[in-house]
Amino acid sequence: MPTRVTREQLSIDADFARFIEDRALVGLDVTADTFWQTLASLIDTFSPANRDLLGKRDALQTQIDEWHRTHAGKPHDAVAYKQFLQHIGYLVPQPEPMPQITTDNVDIEITRQPGPQLVVPVMNARFALNAANARWGSLYDALYGTDAISEDDGATRASAYNPLRGNKVIAWARRFLDQAVPLVNGSHSSATAYRITDGNLVVQLADGTTTTPVDPHAFVGVRGAIDAPDAILLKHQHLHLEIVIDADHPVGRDDAANVADVVLESAITTIQDCEDSVAAVDAADKIQVYANWLGLMRGDLVETFRKGERSVRRELLPDRHYTSRSGEPLTLPGRSLMLVRNVGHLMTTDAVLDPQGKEIPEGILDGLVTTTIALHDLTRSEGLRNSRTGSVYIVKPKMHGPDEVAFTGALFDRIEDALGLARNTVKIGIMDEERRTTVNLPACIGAIPGRVVFINTGFLDRTGDEIHTAMLAGPMVRKDAMKHEAWIGAYENWNVDIGLATGMRGKAQIGKGMWAMPDEMANMLANKTNHPTAGANCAWVPSPTAATLHATHYHEIDVLARQLTIAQRQRASLDDILTIPVCTTPEQWQPSDIQAELDNNIQGLLGYVVRWIDQGVGCSKVPDINNVGLMEDRATLRISSQHLANWLLHGICSAEQIDKTLQRMAKIVDGQNAHDPHYKPMSDNLDSNHAYQAARALIFDGVKQPNGYTEPLLHAWRRKAKAAH
Repeated sequence: MPTRVTREQLSIDADFARFIEDRALVGLDVTADTFWQTLASLIDTFSPANRDLLGKRDALQTQIDEWHRTHAGKPHDAVAYKQFLQHIGYLVPQPEPMPQITTDNVDIEITRQPGPQLVVPVMNARFALNAANARWGSLYDALYGTDAISEDDGATRASAYNPLRGNKVIAWARRFLDQAVPLVNGSHSSATAYRITDGNLVVQLADGTTTTPVDPHAFVGVRGAIDAPDAILLKHQHLHLEIVIDADHPVGRDDAANVADVVLESAITTIQDCEDSVAAVDAADKIQVYANWLGLMRGDLVETFRKGERSVRRELLPDRHYTSRSGEPLTLPGRSLMLVRNVGHLMTTDAVLDPQGKEIPEGILDGLVTTTIALHDLTRSEGLRNSRTGSVYIVKPKMHGPDEVAFTGALFDRIEDALGLARNTVKIGIMDEERRTTVNLPACIGAIPGRVVFINTGFLDRTGDEIHTAMLAGPMVRKDAMKHEAWIGAYENWNVDIGLATGMRGKAQIGKGMWAMPDEMANMLANKTNHPTAGANCAWVPSPTAATLHATHYHEIDVLARQLTIAQRQRASLDDILTIPVCTTPEQWQPSDIQAELDNNIQGLLGYVVRWIDQGVGCSKVPDINNVGLMEDRATLRISSQHLANWLLHGICSAEQIDKTLQRMAKIVDGQNAHDPHYKPMSDNLDSNHAYQAARALIFDGVKQPNGYTEPLLHAWRRKAKAAH
């Protein structure tokens, strides 16, 4: 058993106490006594309120379940249903006038730079560093190494450089430059030289003529000497890009203008995640999570790993230095602006036990520790800075309605006071992924108008809550069909509409969800324009490479201009959002359709859970039933498990059918992971395999899980797996 120490009547895991006292607080003007006194006070004040909020969730769900029982077999009365939700306090009155955010001291990456956003498990130092360093990315590499460029006509991705493929990459990049930084005459594809004359960019063309950018202010500066630059720095729609000049580079020496690469400002912001993408179930895991966040905020996080025969050292990249067009020094951030996602209100942690010996709410601990650690960034005047405006950015997930948002705001009030921070230093991102937050979004924003810097939509978690909230209403439509239901389109539009109506344009991020297929970049390039077109000034991508490719969309689409247009449209319908996605004709489903749905859901569920339970991997590329790699985290698990639980409850499938499918899919998942030396097969010992039993419990106990969340079962089974080893 781990040893524990006592601080302020709290029982603290000894290793966690040492981490706080000997590492996290070193260099800060915060004593250990102050930290533990603050934590004890927060627990005393906010733990009861946290429990009450969770109790309110359960009470509302009980009332909604009873509504559906009472109305079973009757045509759905949408008007009566909405009145019922208002009566029980699930749907609160819309505030009038519309609240307006007043958040200030916000970094430009959030206010004025639409672009890609990475979400990365901070528990994995290598991934965390990769994401932080993804602020700039090579367009040539992103195109060459993915299916964004066709392999037709011999343009294969060979191990050695393939000139045929390279030429396709160069042609694609030149077309992009023509769109982002068009020339008065001619094309970047005809450029033979880029020169600076009298502070202006002059492009020499193959026919001997010269030209300049249509927008002369697109030229910002150079890296290297003015008369022989290493790179031309340009700017378009608040995003920077470089044309890299290198006559000695293998690509540059064969290029008429010696262009060796085009480098884009890519992952403008990154969410370092303590929540859905990590598997942190105990004090030891939380120390690892917090230690990596500490390294990022101190600027000294380093990871060394083997890559083939080489040892690779990874650390945070420095800022990028240029000479401006006027001859003055110019510095741009070399790293993505980092936000940190805390956990929600549901889970507790054994890192700290309260005076009664009970685990404390994990979200309260996250709030204090991540903010305290961020002081290392706030108090530094030089070196690697994160926020240049003196703010801390905390994304808060899985909040249900304005009371829970207000609770979070009050928590950070107290944390700021204890740490000597000005009010609203801590900025909050509201994840609009729970139904009660969606329908009350104006009131949620109005609960913390001085802190809001981010709202977003998330189809997976939001659908999981949609299913659980209406679990007793009837069998839900198939998962693919869910994307075409009335509520989902209205939800996506409503989020943008309310964000704009509350004054977020130019002040905060309005985000959209993840592109889940990291190997399908051509498909992403063809389709993910829908997010900036919808008015989202940030959208999630699964990798630094995807961020570079998605960045091209923000040159193609002026999101801030789109938002002006969208703000004039009729607001999305709340009645549409409240439409329950029940299938009214399940008898028309063929047995093969039902089995295909079970196969798809269960294979993905097992593929994710087995890595979570056995290896502690909270986010990974999991092959689906067709062997297409999909980025999976707890949100994907929530929708699959709730969908299966719903169909089981309403007799669309039987328990025996689910068990047989679980057994068959376990063998398939074992085969898909046969190459992994750390993988433990499930199919040989189903009854005693922790991962398999966890997956089974997620389905068969899904109806009674709080709001359909997967964390309670995952944490319990992961702890069992760790204890067994």
